[in-house]
Amino acid sequence: MIEIDLDLKLTDLESGLKRMWELSASKIDALAATGDGDGTPVYTVNGRYTSRGWTEWTQGFAYGSALLQFDATDERRFLDYGRERTVSRMAAHVTNFGVHDHGFNNVSTYGNLLRLMDEGRVPENPWEREFYALALKCSGAVQARRWTELPGGLGYIYSFNGPHSLFADTIRTLRALALAHSLGHRLMGEGDKPVSLLERLLKHLRATLKYNVFHGEGRDAYDIRGRVAHESVFNLNDGSFRCPNSQQGFSPFTTWTRGLGWILLGCAEQLQYLGSLPDAELEPYGGRADIEGVVLSAALATADFHIENTSTDGIPYWDTGAPLLHRLGDYWNRPADPFNDFEPVDSSAAAICAQGLLRLGDHLGSGKGDKYRQAGLRTLKTLLGEPYLSCAAAHQGLLLHSIYHRPNGWDYVPPGRKIPCGESSLWGDYHLREAALLVWKRLRGETELMFFNNGKKG
Repeated sequence: MIEIDLDLKLTDLESGLKRMWELSASKIDALAATGDGDGTPVYTVNGRYTSRGWTEWTQGFAYGSALLQFDATDERRFLDYGRERTVSRMAAHVTNFGVHDHGFNNVSTYGNLLRLMDEGRVPENPWEREFYALALKCSGAVQARRWTELPGGLGYIYSFNGPHSLFADTIRTLRALALAHSLGHRLMGEGDKPVSLLERLLKHLRATLKYNVFHGEGRDAYDIRGRVAHESVFNLNDGSFRCPNSQQGFSPFTTWTRGLGWILLGCAEQLQYLGSLPDAELEPYGGRADIEGVVLSAALATADFHIENTSTDGIPYWDTGAPLLHRLGDYWNRPADPFNDFEPVDSSAAAICAQGLLRLGDHLGSGKGDKYRQAGLRTLKTLLGEPYLSCAAAHQGLLLHSIYHRPNGWDYVPPGRKIPCGESSLWGDYHLREAALLVWKRLRGETELMFFNNGKKG
């Protein structure tokens, strides 16, 4: 269980954050110097970023990381690099009909650039603003077009596995639909029939939280409150739910911790976004109280499960049911050990969950939110120190001990070790920077970090 220190303050992380941003700059420079001509960097092998053909879902993290670095440090070269690469490399992602990853690629790049302009961090430029806005409008509509309708007023953006497949990850792609909706855009269907992007966002959100999140209501023998299934599978003949599944976890009946992280952070972000909308926009879809109640219930369930099933320092192992976890003994009552011989930890899941816990704590406010906010701070404090922060100049990654795909055996096992350790991933590095920036901006009294317009401009 995460050891929660109610006395831990933002200022206690300040020196660690400064050090992280210094290291982050060198890591971004090192990766930029190697380029990505041989494919999008995905994860490190022996400290060097390499590609891994599946989909190009990580490219936006490379350039988005540079934009986060600029936001934190005001170093213009990172803005210039992130902006130039967004313009020259990211257009294909805007119109990619074949994936469910638009939130990762396009919100991390075009979304961050529009946010920086909204916040006054870069000069106002009407045509530049329209360029970013148009990319986000297209991205939201293209992603919403990848659609499976379900009975009962539900539906989902289907994964690259096909129309039968609903992934937990895709909850973060809802940011693309949210931005496009808030920019006044709609999906135009056959016969010029308009489709509300907010409606599809809410249908997907409800479907994910009904089928991919367990609520302890006896759905099956493994229905433990807060557990998450990576994938839900449906019969397309009648739209009925058939079974949970897992592509990257150990099994459909265990919890892949990065998948839980996507749900936890996705719910917390959507609660904040829904809070920015007027009641009238939500009324046709069940009303604010009902919608936010469903999302909050899932956020609390996953947050509680994560806190209870994670080591004291906030670092989870890659799956809560990994087959050799029992060899570690009472692992949840001591700090995680990334150098053990049985099951790897996943620092990227920790970084994602840290931000989700911080945002959930913010939503709940002082008192009710203290447990979650402090658990997030505890986790981030761990990640800002060794052995998780990558200090070696020769290592291109920022956050060590990230895991990509344990069942497929893709992760690098160093000589003399029995399991993967010591490597980084673009999503882990990006989400450490994103969680760090959330706290960094608070320390400096700057505009709160949100993926949607914070009301300053636009």
